[in-house]
Amino acid sequence: MAFDRFEAMRAFCRIVELGSFTRAADALAVPKTTMSGQVAALENQLGAKLLHRTTRRVSPTTDGAAYYERARALLDDMDELESSVSSSRGIVRGQVRVEMPSPVGRFLIIPALPDFVAQHPAVQLDIGCSERVVDLIQEGVDCAIRGGQITTPDLVCRPIGQMRFALCAAPAYLAGAAPLRSPADLAAHRYLAFVFPASGRQFRAELRRGSDSFVIEQPPAMRFNSGGAYIAAAEAGLGLVSVPRAEAAPQLASGALVEVLADWRLTSMPMSLVYPYSRHLSARVRAFVDWAAVVMRTHPLWAPDSPGEAG
Repeated sequence: MAFDRFEAMRAFCRIVELGSFTRAADALAVPKTTMSGQVAALENQLGAKLLHRTTRRVSPTTDGAAYYERARALLDDMDELESSVSSSRGIVRGQVRVEMPSPVGRFLIIPALPDFVAQHPAVQLDIGCSERVVDLIQEGVDCAIRGGQITTPDLVCRPIGQMRFALCAAPAYLAGAAPLRSPADLAAHRYLAFVFPASGRQFRAELRRGSDSFVIEQPPAMRFNSGGAYIAAAEAGLGLVSVPRAEAAPQLASGALVEVLADWRLTSMPMSLVYPYSRHLSARVRAFVDWAAVVMRTHPLWAPDSPGEAG
């Protein structure tokens, strides 16, 4: 088989970004043995060792790190060149790797994807849905939808909407619990907390009404790091939960959960599209970014706050 330098460069870059031959082979959908052969051929062609291999991780050598920077830029330019030629004929094609929180994927983006596929049938999406904050540059991710304030300096941040929350409980729980007429009454209730699995940080729920605010700070009766498990716990009557409205919409509609203290608003979480400064935004990535921004902006449960309802 002839040596394909560009394919070998692509394989090498994915190995550096993922720190593993196995993960890189899975990401590129090629056998691990093929990838090993490509890198060996590339090292032989260059006359330099590019990777340190240990039983736990693969990392670039000094020569490998320098080669990676130039190779990554070259591959990005080549992909953009091919994309620009296709887009000049009205076709956007290629792969887009995107990460997003599970609720955004399950309840907003994935249900709307048939529209994107109809508009851009030649774009292949590689979608990750989790609560993990990925390193876009190290892991070769083109863009991500993220919640909260974006402080990473090497990312372009485009605000696109809000994740809105509701304080909910099962009717059976409320029937046997103390009256709940104001936030001060929460102290007499079982509060269930959500913990972000990547950081271990507990979600901070704050209620607002006009200029008044109340932070739920009582020790939780239970903590959960899965949105599905969190809602299931509420449905089982274990206590109160602060959940994304979009995620709890079916339970709220069916009556399995009911909103409490509805005259108070749980603060919403700003949502943004982010992508690396260091990478030119290709036509295929821009197509997804622009589409996702419209999907969120036009959805009543995710749209940006109007000036009169911020917070």
